[in-house]
Amino acid sequence: MRAMILAAGLGTRMRPLTDKTPKPLLKAGAHTLIEHSIIKLVNAGISELVINHAWLGQQVEDFLGDGSRYGANISYSAEREPLETAGGIRQALPLLDEGDDQPFLLVNGDIWTDLDLGRLAGISLAADDLAHLVLVDNPEHHTTGDFYLDDQGRVHTRGTNMLTYAGIGIYRPSLFASVPRGVYPLAPVLRNAMQKGKVSGEHFTGQWYDIGTPERLQWLDNKLSAGQ
Repeated sequence: MRAMILAAGLGTRMRPLTDKTPKPLLKAGAHTLIEHSIIKLVNAGISELVINHAWLGQQVEDFLGDGSRYGANISYSAEREPLETAGGIRQALPLLDEGDDQPFLLVNGDIWTDLDLGRLAGISLAADDLAHLVLVDNPEHHTTGDFYLDDQGRVHTRGTNMLTYAGIGIYRPSLFASVPRGVYPLAPVLRNAMQKGKVSGEHFTGQWYDIGTPERLQWLDNKLSAGQ
């Protein structure tokens, strides 16, 4: 299985830290944010990685190189402007599609989690399913949640006890084949697939943090530096 790390955001909420440094290269503990994701993926047995980038993206390529020092093989999808999630995936499809619509693992580049990515990668999508999403309890900065997970493990656009999309999932390339080229968000693509009953999911209750602000980055740096 291949994996894509989303790293093309402008990092506006991280300013001034991102004025001269792309958010993926901000450090927390011993590694940058994107290195944490790379290391977890490689440890899970996933070494074929695709990374998209936009703002100061050449710094990302210069820093990570071909990925060999992590035991990975990294390909890059450079965006002239941030294409949002679905648009970025659509552009990167030639790097992700192994043929026969084989699923790939998607990870947001600005999260930190202790989720077992190896276990997740071992999940087999049902024949008609287009995605499997990891959902988490709603954090303080997103109390309304995104989607509803029913008792059968199916994800819906609405329901009781809404959960937050963790920025981690398994996707079939065909989900994005009809996405128009250019800027396009992920939410409407997922909602359309949910309405057709083609999205499964799981509720993860372990450690998961959205590192979207300088305060959250400092908190994670303190946590990791303390070995917690």
